[in-house]
Amino acid sequence: MNTSPNTTLKSTSTSRTGLEARLAARPDGFPAPDAFEIAEVPVPDPAPGQVLVRNLFMSLDPGMLLLIADEPGLPMPRYEVGEPMYGDAVGEVIASADTSLAEGDLVVHRLGWREYAVAGAGAFRRVDRAAYPSPSLHLSFGLVAYVGLLEAAQLRPGDTVFVSSAAGATGGMAGQIARLKGASQVIGSAGSPEKVAHLTGKLGFDAAFDYHDGPVVDRLREAAPDGIDVYFDNVGGEQLRAAIEVMNVHGRIAVCGALNRQRAARPDAGPGDLLSVVGKRLTIRGFTLWDHLDRAAEFGEQFRGWLRDGSIVHDETVVDGLANAPRALLDLVGGTYTGKTVVRLAS
Repeated sequence: MNTSPNTTLKSTSTSRTGLEARLAARPDGFPAPDAFEIAEVPVPDPAPGQVLVRNLFMSLDPGMLLLIADEPGLPMPRYEVGEPMYGDAVGEVIASADTSLAEGDLVVHRLGWREYAVAGAGAFRRVDRAAYPSPSLHLSFGLVAYVGLLEAAQLRPGDTVFVSSAAGATGGMAGQIARLKGASQVIGSAGSPEKVAHLTGKLGFDAAFDYHDGPVVDRLREAAPDGIDVYFDNVGGEQLRAAIEVMNVHGRIAVCGALNRQRAARPDAGPGDLLSVVGKRLTIRGFTLWDHLDRAAEFGEQFRGWLRDGSIVHDETVVDGLANAPRALLDLVGGTYTGKTVVRLAS
């Protein structure tokens, strides 16, 4: 994909219209639903070199709140007020003016938050329609979990692994993949007793705890009396500090997200005193998916096999309609859902 998310398009207008979501105002702190607006806009025909895609599903990602808040240091452009938002989506080509894509092709791209997407053909990547039972599985965060564990955390057979926000889209996949790749014990944290039961029941974690039930470091020590070797961090804050305290010598931390920062108007402190990092010779490594796309084919083959034999659960929440997407994003960050959350834009 080689086009920016919100490229200005010039092509012949048609009578077709579609909905798109825009950032109405940049909020101060956690956004309210009125920070977004849904607009009906004309959908142009594709100009030479372009294709028109009818989006089927779009992904919701907690990191989108950082783009709304204009956090510094992010490796992607912020959402601009008055402009359509963007994000991962999967859709069907319904008109093409480029020989590389044909009508009926299923594609993934970054022009979500709208019912129709028109852009140069290079903005879209064709995927196998028959690969999964639903096109929404092409939006799975499994690859994020996979490269975080294997590349950033250098997971080894026999490791004890701790995953925060483990009932979410990435955390749930990370715990299951860690087990499939030979971890001796997988521990997860979540925000309610129901989610804890979900982790140890449906997703097969060895142990889990509710991070509201007292100091996280105490709950983690109870679950891992011999310490942890890998921490897959989706949260930061107290859970990162607890992991550092409980971590064994030469432990590895993969930093994937910062839900603590996204949820709170005043996030708690970062990792705190880093002397333990020095003393234990820990590795803390941030990563992004875009640095490891070369592993996508490898992961896809394994993921399809795991799904076929039932050794992995794809946990998914589906929200219907673009108009419900802003509220669903806020609910997602607030911990309402389990697994991957997608918005169904068309049947």
